[in-house]
Amino acid sequence: MHMGDTESRSSRICNPWWNQSGRKQRQKVEVYSEVLTRLKELNVKEASVPGFDDELWAHFYYLPTRYALDMNVERAQDVLMHKRLLHMARFPATATGPAIEVRLVQVRASSAANSRICDTPQYSDIPATIFHPPPAFASSSNLELDQCKSQLQAEDKSRHFNFYAHYARPMHEITISNNDKPKLLSQLTSLMSETGLDIQEAHAFSTLDGYSLDVFVVGGWPVEETEKLKRVLAKKIQKLEEQLQLKENGTIPTAEQGNNGFKFISSHVNFATNGNDVWDERCLRCEKKIASGSFSDLYKGTFCNQDVAIKVLKEDNLNENIQREFYQEICILSKIQHKNVVRFFGACTKPPNLYLVTEYMSGGSIYDFLHIKKAVLSLPWLLRVAIDVSEGMKYLHQNNIIHRDLKTANLLMDDKGVVKVTDFGVARVHNQSGVMTAETGTYRWMAPEVIEHKPYDHKADVYSFGIVLWELLTGKLPYEHLSPLQAAVGVVQKGLRPKIPRHTHPMLVELLNRCWHQDPSSRPNFSEILEFLLHMTIKVAGKGDGN
Repeated sequence: MHMGDTESRSSRICNPWWNQSGRKQRQKVEVYSEVLTRLKELNVKEASVPGFDDELWAHFYYLPTRYALDMNVERAQDVLMHKRLLHMARFPATATGPAIEVRLVQVRASSAANSRICDTPQYSDIPATIFHPPPAFASSSNLELDQCKSQLQAEDKSRHFNFYAHYARPMHEITISNNDKPKLLSQLTSLMSETGLDIQEAHAFSTLDGYSLDVFVVGGWPVEETEKLKRVLAKKIQKLEEQLQLKENGTIPTAEQGNNGFKFISSHVNFATNGNDVWDERCLRCEKKIASGSFSDLYKGTFCNQDVAIKVLKEDNLNENIQREFYQEICILSKIQHKNVVRFFGACTKPPNLYLVTEYMSGGSIYDFLHIKKAVLSLPWLLRVAIDVSEGMKYLHQNNIIHRDLKTANLLMDDKGVVKVTDFGVARVHNQSGVMTAETGTYRWMAPEVIEHKPYDHKADVYSFGIVLWELLTGKLPYEHLSPLQAAVGVVQKGLRPKIPRHTHPMLVELLNRCWHQDPSSRPNFSEILEFLLHMTIKVAGKGDGN
C-alpha cells in the first residue's frame, strides 16, 4: 500500500506548518494557479462564481503541501470533489450522508509492472475497453501510463489504444472526508478489508483545522456496481461514526466527586435555557486548577476520556451581573459550532455549582504566547493566525453574534496550532434594530463608538481585530505606556492608534488602517477581511516572504 502523504498525521506536531520551507509554499501556489487556470479553461461553472479564486486557495491552504505536489493536475476537476467532501465533513448538518465519493479510475495493471508499455509490439488482437480517468493521486507507474495514453491519443492509432486497454484496468477510487480522529485511517482501512476490497494505494491528508481527506484505490468489487459500492460504504461509515460518537459521549451511570469537593453533573449541547440541566448521567473528572480570576477558576479535566476545560464560577463573588453573563455565554455557545470557535460540551446551571465545559486548548492563549513566551511570528504564521480568527468571526457575525471582547487573551490555540475564538461572557445576539449600546469589552481593544457609549454593530469587532492584528505583528501590548483609561481617552479624543512599524508589508498596513477606521461604515466585514488575507498569503508564499 502506497501512503501518499509524507507529512503524515503522526508528524504534524514534530513538523509544524510554520517550519515549511518557502520553496514548498511556492510550489503549492504554482499548483493552485495551474488548477485554477485549467478549471477556467474548461468553463467549469463553479469557477466563474465571484470569490471562487479565494475559496479554491483556502482549500489548498488548509491541506498539506504534499496534497498539491502529489496530485495529478490533469484532473483539476477532482479538486472540486475534494473541496465538496471537506465542506460536507465540516458542516455535516448540510449533508445528506457521509462525505464519500466512489468512481472508476484506470490504473496500470500489475502484470505490466516490469515492461515498457509504449514499446511492446504485441497489441493488435487485444479488444478495446472503455477508458476511465486516472486516479487523483497517481503513483509513478500510473503517471507513466497516463503519459503514454496522451502520447497514443496524439498519434491516433487505434491499435495503440487496444494495447493501452490491455495494460490498464479499471478499479475503484474511494475518497472520504471526516473529522480527523485518532486511528481513523486504520479504522477506514479495516472497513475496506471487511467489505472485501483489496487496497492498492492509499493517500491520507490531514487539514490544519482537524479534518481528513483519505483516498483509496481498490480492487475486488465488480466495476459495473460502482453505485452499490458507494451505498455499502456510506452505510458502514455512518455506522462507524455513530459508534465513535457513542464512545465519545458514552454515559456513566453515577456521578463522581471532583477534586475540589463539588459534584460535576454535566449537560450536553442541547442546553435548556430554563436553568435546568439536560444531562444527568454523564460525569466530569476534575484534575487540576490551571488558572484563577476574580469571578471564576479554570480547571483541566476529562469528559468521557477527552481533555476539557472547566470554568467554575466562584460562589463568594457571585452577583446578578456575573450570573447573567454566565447564562448568556452558555446560551450562545450551545447554538454555535465552527472549527475556529471553541467547542462547547455542556454546563451545570444549578446554583451554587455553576460551571461550563469546553474543549481544552493545550496551546494556551495568543496573549500568553506573545507576551509571556515572547514568541515572534513570521509573516506566514501571522497570516495563518489572522485567517483562523477571521473564519471564526465571520461565522459568528453570520449568525448575528457580536463578540464585543475580541482580544488576544480570548484567542486560544489547540495542539495543532489552530486558533479558536473563546469567552462569550459579554457577547450578544445582534438585535433586529441593528442598534446596541453600553460599554463592554477591554479598553485597549475597544472601538471608539463603544467607549463613547454610542450605538454600535458588528463593526466594533472589526476594530478590535485590527488591534489584535497589530499585536500579532509587533508582539507588544497596545498602548503599553498608557493606562487602559488613558488609552481610551486618546482613542476617542485624539484618534489615537498603535504605531505601525516602518517595514510592515504594505497590504498589512492597508488592512490595519481599514479595520480601525474611525467610521465603522468604512471598516470591512470579516468576509472581505478573509478574502484579503487569502490573497495576501498567495503573494507572500509566491515571493517567499517571511521565511
